[in-house]
Amino acid sequence: MSRKYRVGNNRHAHFVTFTVVNWIDFFIRNEYKTVLAESIEYCREHKGLQVHSYCIMPSHIHLIVSSTGQNKLEAIIRDLKRHTSSCFHKLLTNEETNYESRKSWILWMMERAGKRTKNTGDFQFWQHESHPIELWSDDVYFQKMDYIHLNPVVAGFVSQPEDWLYSSARNYEGLSSFIRLCDD
Repeated sequence: MSRKYRVGNNRHAHFVTFTVVNWIDFFIRNEYKTVLAESIEYCREHKGLQVHSYCIMPSHIHLIVSSTGQNKLEAIIRDLKRHTSSCFHKLLTNEETNYESRKSWILWMMERAGKRTKNTGDFQFWQHESHPIELWSDDVYFQKMDYIHLNPVVAGFVSQPEDWLYSSARNYEGLSSFIRLCDD
């Protein structure tokens, strides 16, 4: 298996980041965030993914995840990225998808990225690296969780972490959330 998804202990939580190629602000439309959330939910239900924290930003998503042991975490990450990439490609090439005014430009950027990288074919949605970091202590775990939750605050999108609709900061405050956590 490629080193790009390699994780340490599969039962430990890991901090991962999935970034759209060229840092394209892709997740500005609810349709795209919904595809991502549904794919994560599928992995929760069928592959043993456990989501501890998340934050969907316009060009990337941060997660703290682990596996129940049903599948290796690196395989779940690989499959999740592959599946969402395929879904987004279908949405972008679908003639019926008329809500995306940047469709031609996004496709051009992603096709260009795919042609520049071997083993991706003609289309690349996610940057290859996820940089899984094993969270070996409570201090490191909570430092990464704070980083995730403060991401939209630092970006200037909201003043409080729980105000960002696409973050598990809402889960921890008992508010409605976009993605269920493993303890929900």
